[in-house]
Amino acid sequence: MTVLSDKWIKNAVSKKGMIKPFVSKQVRKGKISFGLSSYGYDASVSNEFKIFTNVNSGIVDPKVFKKESFVTKVGKECIIPPNSFALARTMEYFKIPDDVLVICLGKSTYARCGIIVNVTPLEPGWEGHVTLEFSNTTPLPAKIYANEGVAQFVFLKGNEKNFKAYDINGNEIKIDKASESSKNNDGLKDKKQNKNNKNRNNKNRNNKNKNQKHLNENH
Repeated sequence: MTVLSDKWIKNAVSKKGMIKPFVSKQVRKGKISFGLSSYGYDASVSNEFKIFTNVNSGIVDPKVFKKESFVTKVGKECIIPPNSFALARTMEYFKIPDDVLVICLGKSTYARCGIIVNVTPLEPGWEGHVTLEFSNTTPLPAKIYANEGVAQFVFLKGNEKNFKAYDINGNEIKIDKASESSKNNDGLKDKKQNKNNKNRNNKNRNNKNKNQKHLNENH
């Protein structure tokens, strides 16, 4: 896989609207940096957070996700309790090309404070606002700043065409293998036809040379 550069990212944003809103350079002054970097894009977090709470003595179950397990906070910052967890989303809306996979790495600014940012890979063809998971691993309350940088997204180009993509709802779209096979067969047919034409031309050229030689001998 190839790590894609700022030049490629700019081009994909311009032609395909891959990231909206898009900041074409790093914004740093008085903020945790966000925007385009040399080989990636630093995304920012929106101002709505879901903070997990044990007020109701509930159990966090990945198969049965209950709204009672968290409280909603909207504001310029979010305080995550010690050893707790919060959810949020990116300010940016992403539209991932069919031949690109995106991975996310948390910013060192938060990592140094014991705050872990986790995001699952963005699959080829997926689009939407990215859900961000913040884990406060410290025994102290931790602060997250809304509308500022939280993680870097790195774009990787696949080495060949994939057979699966995703629609806007996250549903798998299977590329028609029969169609792909047909295209491959057509390509093979074209190559075979070109080879036959080449052989035929060589044969005609040889016959012409023989005829010319015969005429010269008669003269």
